[in-house]
Amino acid sequence: MAELYYHRSGRFAGALNNIIGRLARHGVSMMGTAEMSVRGRRSGQMQRIPVNPHVYEGSQYLISARGHSQWVRNMRVAGGGELRVGRRIRTFTATEVPDGEKLAVLRTYLERWGWEVNQYFRGVTAKSSDAEIIAAAPDHPVFLISTDS
Repeated sequence: MAELYYHRSGRFAGALNNIIGRLARHGVSMMGTAEMSVRGRRSGQMQRIPVNPHVYEGSQYLISARGHSQWVRNMRVAGGGELRVGRRIRTFTATEVPDGEKLAVLRTYLERWGWEVNQYFRGVTAKSSDAEIIAAAPDHPVFLISTDS
């Protein structure tokens, strides 16, 4: 089996994630960011990370630009979590999107968030061909989320 792509964050990115997560927790959303909490698959403790929820054709998605990260692995086991901006907490369930159905969602995600995430897509951008985005799809898990509130 091929090794799954995962780009670890460096110290600076980790510190920036902490700041963005704290801001979201206190009600300050930077361009739509939210703090996601998902139960750890081993620890059972809630793990928090800032995310960029992405809306495509009226549905909301969570996309892992960095690949098969810890939150992705936790989400696959937990099947959902919480999104928080300030006091507003939305519980959600998550369904992983098959690679063959990611093209339009990934392209629009890269159009919206490319300035922040292009570095993790190894040369693939919103202007890349369909074939290039499809080839990158297995490295970037996508979850369709349904909020309960």
